[in-house]
Amino acid sequence: MADNKLYISYNQIHQLINNAVEKFQLGSQYTPDLIIAIGGGGFIPARILRSFLKAQNGTNIPIQAIGLSLYEELPNAGQNGIPEVPGTTVSKTQWLNFGGNDSLVSLLGRKILIVDEVDDSRKTLVYAVAELQKDILEQELKAGLEPGSSGTEIGIFVVYNKDKVKAEELPEEIMSRYYPAATTPDRWLSFPWDCTTDIEEHTQKAIKSFANSN
Repeated sequence: MADNKLYISYNQIHQLINNAVEKFQLGSQYTPDLIIAIGGGGFIPARILRSFLKAQNGTNIPIQAIGLSLYEELPNAGQNGIPEVPGTTVSKTQWLNFGGNDSLVSLLGRKILIVDEVDDSRKTLVYAVAELQKDILEQELKAGLEPGSSGTEIGIFVVYNKDKVKAEELPEEIMSRYYPAATTPDRWLSFPWDCTTDIEEHTQKAIKSFANSN
């Protein structure tokens, strides 16, 4: 039976992000001053993206991490031909750090870019945006501001958007700042950070996957 996975290499991720920064004019048309990486798939893309943005404006954009879980925890999921199965409910395992002298205390007036590896059902992204909007509203009220008057903007960057009907939809305003580095049919994506065996073999499969898709 044919392998329906799309294998993706680190080099391909790097190039996709570079191309997306240029295509969407990130750093000029939309210049984030806070990156929020959804763990664990959003960590590496967020770090790569920060490097390209720094090359444009010379500033290291702070990255904060949030943990959200949607995929079912099945034995050996993602390995041995066993796909991860999307769940039905998003759960929060880690959120923003608002405490301490060195933390990002205020979200107000910021241009925030949420980063993840893939937009599949869109449930995780919708949840992340909704929770972040709650935090922004709470901070606006504490500051004595009218709701929505702080000028805070939220954008989304994903490495891959799956071309499929989404389980949930994002607000139109958020979609105006939606930046997918690539769009792919609905298939199993095998990212390099998921590889637990031979990374060189994974890379060669990624090269073959890319050749077969063009």
